[in-house]
Amino acid sequence: MPQTRTSSSRTEVTGAAFDDVPLNRFHLRITALTFCANYSDGYELGIISIALPVIAGRLGFGPVWEGLLGASALIGIFLGSVLVGWAADKIGRQRLYTLDFLLIAVASAAEFFVTDPGQLFVLRLLIGIGIGADYALGPTLVAEFVPRRYRGGLLASLTVLWTVGYVAAFFLGNYVVTLGGDAWRWLLASSCLPAIAVVLLRIGVPESPRWLLTRGRVEQARAVVRRLGGDEAAFESLAGSHQAERRARYRDLFGRKYWRRTAFGAIFYNAQVVPYFAIYTFLPLVLLKMGVGEEDTTSDGLLNLFLLVGSLCGLWLVAKATRRGLTIWSFVVLIASLAPMAVWPDAPTALLFPLFLVFTFTMSAAVNLDQVYPAELFPTDLRSSGVGLLNGLSRIGSAIGTFLLPLSLDGIGFSPTMLVLTLVLVAGLISSILWAPETKNASLD
Repeated sequence: MPQTRTSSSRTEVTGAAFDDVPLNRFHLRITALTFCANYSDGYELGIISIALPVIAGRLGFGPVWEGLLGASALIGIFLGSVLVGWAADKIGRQRLYTLDFLLIAVASAAEFFVTDPGQLFVLRLLIGIGIGADYALGPTLVAEFVPRRYRGGLLASLTVLWTVGYVAAFFLGNYVVTLGGDAWRWLLASSCLPAIAVVLLRIGVPESPRWLLTRGRVEQARAVVRRLGGDEAAFESLAGSHQAERRARYRDLFGRKYWRRTAFGAIFYNAQVVPYFAIYTFLPLVLLKMGVGEEDTTSDGLLNLFLLVGSLCGLWLVAKATRRGLTIWSFVVLIASLAPMAVWPDAPTALLFPLFLVFTFTMSAAVNLDQVYPAELFPTDLRSSGVGLLNGLSRIGSAIGTFLLPLSLDGIGFSPTMLVLTLVLVAGLISSILWAPETKNASLD
């Protein structure tokens, strides 16, 4: 067994491979600091949905600007995920990992001073770019630092923070807007406080030793491994799995070696988030079509309970199940629970609502994979680019799905709309059966 030496500053494990060292405080720190992007995403989307009606009245703009401001952060997330993901594979993760939240902090604080919707649009676009950048960088760094035994569980825990941020925005936002006056300015600017804290806490986070090795910076990589408590054996195990000075190109994501993984990641990710965002953004309308009235608070309570329990159970499932198996079977259950709404929309509420609870629980559990699978699909010199691309495409898919759902319900009706969303899930199932690799406990190269 590996031997352990302790000192006042760290614990050094001798004889253990880098991927198999015990979980330590740094692993928890890098994960905790990555929680912030998911929290900020949920918080930013939550506060703008509450504040927009008030802002529209104060600044005097109409529905076109409301739509643009609602979509601005999503557009920014797409740009930040794709562009910064690519840049991080070229120039490194560490500097960008600190600067992205500096951008969020400055832009959030500046929201307090806006005088027209154009200014607010630019600032929320910048906030989205910062969040999107962290969506590419955070999971990449967690995957590259954390021991493989704990990688899935810690990556999956990131998704839970989105819900925490959204719920926090709901309660805080609904309170602040009742204060009247310029309270909405304080609400928008409030997100700068956690962002500043993140910037300060991220100072001193080291560069990924895996990325350093791909750039031939061997001694710097060795120093990082030593700093994290690894010995020479841990470094040699890491160096042995990484080819020095690789120069992968962005287009390699679509080349013969990786196109299946890129295609799988994009389809599986969108097949989850398109139905998720579309259905739950317009949940009261969907429930009404199932025969559940707006005054039925018990049903709303059950749905929120199933969302929360599903999210927590998803952490356990990610830790215990295989990646491929969990992905395939979650799609099977999602299809089986949503399809009856498409083929038998007039079925009794007593049948449709329990099926929708199953759908809610399974979807909440399955989306935990969204932070896990992308980071494990690609090698180190393409990981940030791949994670950024998949996150960016998922935001485009979710925005399109959310925009089209009310139009679809009004234009073609409830049953055909549910059929379309079911077919989206079927596409996710087929891509998973054909292309989903098994990456659980795999050593990252």
